[in-house]
Amino acid sequence: MTLSDRGPSRNNDRSKMSIATRSPSEPPIPDIMTQRPGTLRSGYTTGTCAAAAAKAALTGLVTGKVPQQIDVMLPRGDRVVLPVDNTGPVDNTGPSQSPVQATAVVVKDAGDDPDCTDGARMTATIWWAAMDVGKEVFTTLLAGPGIGTVTLEGLGIPVGEPAITSIPRKMILESLAEVTTRPVVVRFSVPGGETMARETTNDRLGIIGGISILGTTGIVKPFSTAAYRASIMRQIDVATARGFRDIVFCIGSRSERAAMAILPNRDPVVFVEVGDFTGAALKQARRRRVFSVTLVAMAGKITKLASGTMMTHFHGSNVDTHLLSEIAVATGAPLDVAATATQTATARHFYDACLRSDHTAPLVRLCELAREQCMAFVDSSFTMQVFMVDFDSGEVVASAGSN
Repeated sequence: MTLSDRGPSRNNDRSKMSIATRSPSEPPIPDIMTQRPGTLRSGYTTGTCAAAAAKAALTGLVTGKVPQQIDVMLPRGDRVVLPVDNTGPVDNTGPSQSPVQATAVVVKDAGDDPDCTDGARMTATIWWAAMDVGKEVFTTLLAGPGIGTVTLEGLGIPVGEPAITSIPRKMILESLAEVTTRPVVVRFSVPGGETMARETTNDRLGIIGGISILGTTGIVKPFSTAAYRASIMRQIDVATARGFRDIVFCIGSRSERAAMAILPNRDPVVFVEVGDFTGAALKQARRRRVFSVTLVAMAGKITKLASGTMMTHFHGSNVDTHLLSEIAVATGAPLDVAATATQTATARHFYDACLRSDHTAPLVRLCELAREQCMAFVDSSFTMQVFMVDFDSGEVVASAGSN
């Protein structure tokens, strides 16, 4: 995740507006997303590289030799083979010269995505977990130099833990289990990771010390403005050409899976992954005379849409915490919920507080505002429904409108 120039943000000006005076707009597309010529090549996430490095290192710990390449399973079940750049060292100072520690490096290839972590040397050093009689021992993941540590709530990762999100963590643990189920300790590190992190949003999110280990699909798709927007337009064109006038917009792969569970009887062709280009997708839906739009997303993107920001890439927009605070007050939220609105730069912290307090009225209001802003943006007569789904389970937690 990289930041554009840290000059004044349009979103900062918008945050001073009341709900009643906000109007939808589409921020300029960040330079990071400008068109790149030729065929765009996909790459691998930091999560995939971490899983591969950990599995390669554990293979070395078990066999005494780190392999030159390693295969791992991606979240959707596909297997990929990644080269292992560093096949050592293996510390053979244990009893009978048995390995007690091993290290492996997998170099991140982000394809044609302009990612600041491209070329990062994801390093996994691994050793056996100490056994404690009478206590269950689990595999532990540690943050070494260049890997960030979480210091604030709201990211879905406990404070003090390495900045490894849920899906990469699952990938890592499953990859290790393919070698052995014996508990181990894995320390991840990336030379220069702290410098890379300066080009990310980590400091704003309370992640210190380096980069995060991220990824929901394991694959990095290049963010070419022309290519990505064109693919969205084509998907809408294909759906409407086949006679469908009820389109479902999903922000990412997780929200797409949630949308298909919410609307199991819809034809797959109507599900369009719009990414950050909600505004462009809405315009195309209007041009193609779509009758109804359903939007399925998580709290962060819905909060940005509720503030009227129709291009939601993190380079060009921030979560409007002032809007969250205003909504908390307007819906009579408990004091602890209202306090979380401005405590971090993430909507998830606010979302989690709402769920803990069993006060979801602010989340419903966010869905209502997102719907109103989207409709106003295209001044369209199509009907629209907005579903906010949970980050982990994909279950619906709030909604607005009907189709």
